[in-house]
Amino acid sequence: MGQGGQRRWHQVGINRQGLVTDTLPLFPLSQGLMPDGMLHLQIFEVRYLDLIKRCHQQQLPFGVAWLQKGSEVQVPGEVPSLHAYGCVAHIREMDMVQPNFYRVVCQGGLRFQLNEVRPGPLGVWQGQVSYLPQDPEVAIPEHLQPLADRLGKVIASAQQQGVMDRLPIFAPYQLDQCGWVANRYAEAMSLSDADKLALLAQLDPLERLESVSRHMLAS
Repeated sequence: MGQGGQRRWHQVGINRQGLVTDTLPLFPLSQGLMPDGMLHLQIFEVRYLDLIKRCHQQQLPFGVAWLQKGSEVQVPGEVPSLHAYGCVAHIREMDMVQPNFYRVVCQGGLRFQLNEVRPGPLGVWQGQVSYLPQDPEVAIPEHLQPLADRLGKVIASAQQQGVMDRLPIFAPYQLDQCGWVANRYAEAMSLSDADKLALLAQLDPLERLESVSRHMLAS
């Protein structure tokens, strides 16, 4: 049982590949989330008001699933089609603007592979997921250092101008790590869903940053 006598939705296990499996409530969005990324949400649907309140009170995450087909807002009778990969979201800030309207800031956590989707309470979809491993620490090689330098200049400029609240990047700024730098570029770049999902699913952080570099050269 969760806090306040409410049932927790987690059903944690291990699959045949040795990956941790879990059942998460899903928040389908047209744009996904990357690990350590910043996500701003405006919550007004009844199903998500309940979800966000429970997550905030019990300090539980939810899954951000990438919409392949369907609407972010609930449409009666519509079953959304979701892409195969997503990212866990942790609530960092929650502001009640009105009794039925919340502004929420979330931070991306572990990535997951979405194995199964089924209906849940109040119309919130439930996902059976397998968590992908967290990125290992991989230092940025010399030929990719310009990418980190460029991002570092953006952060430094925002700090000097006192406008860090406008920059959707959480500290700490891991400018020496391939995975963190690649994820920040993946969020900001104008790429197709397929390209962004490929970056999200890439287990090797160095190869992910190499892919970012190739996309930048091609643009």
